Amino acid sequence: MKLVEYPDSELMMFDVADLLASELSAALRQNDWASFCAAGGTTPGPVFDILSAVKLDWDRVTVFPSDERWVPETSERSNARLLRQRLLTGRAAAARLLPLYADAPSPEHVVETLAAEIEPSLPISVLLLGMGADMHTASLFPGADRLEDALADDAPILVPMRAPGAAEPRVTLSARVLADAMCTHILITGAEKREALLRAQSLPPEEAPVRAVLDAATVHWAP
Repeated sequence: MKLVEYPDSELMMFDVADLLASELSAALRQNDWASFCAAGGTTPGPVFDILSAVKLDWDRVTVFPSDERWVPETSERSNARLLRQRLLTGRAAAARLLPLYADAPSPEHVVETLAAEIEPSLPISVLLLGMGADMHTASLFPGADRLEDALADDAPILVPMRAPGAAEPRVTLSARVLADAMCTHILITGAEKREALLRAQSLPPEEAPVRAVLDAATVHWAP
């Protein structure tokens, strides 16, 4: 793990956006396509705003969330909605968005179909994750019903997930898929999450799921 500290979050957002753009550009020089997988939540929003204006061959980039609440894009809790509103605008509107939601009663009904749509974009070229104070990342939550399945070496691409405190069922990329990303970044702010990050380094993934992706990750932190 590499930890990069910033004096304030504004500087961090600009630096991270610049780094992500550089890595996506490098991926596009090496391949016909690139994939950008990103966390939801409010923290990465400013990064998306900046990145959306970057001059890049966005029509060769596939974007998808790292996980999704089982809600349609009309919901303000939808990660796909966040990506469409904050990232797929301006120049980045040319990118292709792959949602992790479909009109079905539960993730189990369509998880294999959704996984088949994601598979051609793997391994992930550039991955941007967040981390909760409980040391979860994506929808890999401590105590979740299928955390063991999602952490397995032979885990499927996508895993339905239900967790204490999570209002809706979720679907998440498995730890295996996240850990296979070519470039991995984790974006966190505040003292509480920094302390959680330090704790996670000495815990197993079953207790601190973010541990599954930490070894190869660059963690960006601002107060």
